[in-house]
Amino acid sequence: MNLDPALLDILACPNCRAELRVDDAASELVCTGCGFAYPVRDDIPVLLIDEARKPDRPGAGSAGDAPAATTP
Repeated sequence: MNLDPALLDILACPNCRAELRVDDAASELVCTGCGFAYPVRDDIPVLLIDEARKPDRPGAGSAGDAPAATTP
C-alpha cells in the first residue's frame, strides 16, 4: 500500500472518530478504537462503514482488554 503519511495524519474512523493504523498485509486501515477495518483499493482508503470488516467481538482490542478471571 502506498498512502501519503500526511493523509494518514488527518484520517479518522467514520464510526468512532479514533485513529487508524495501517495493516499492509491485509490492505486495510484498522481503527484503534472500535476495531473496524476499512479496505484500501488501488491506494484509496474506502472509509464507508458498510464496507468495513467488523471486529470479531464487541469491544475487540488487544488481549489486555479481556476481563480478568475471578476465583470464588
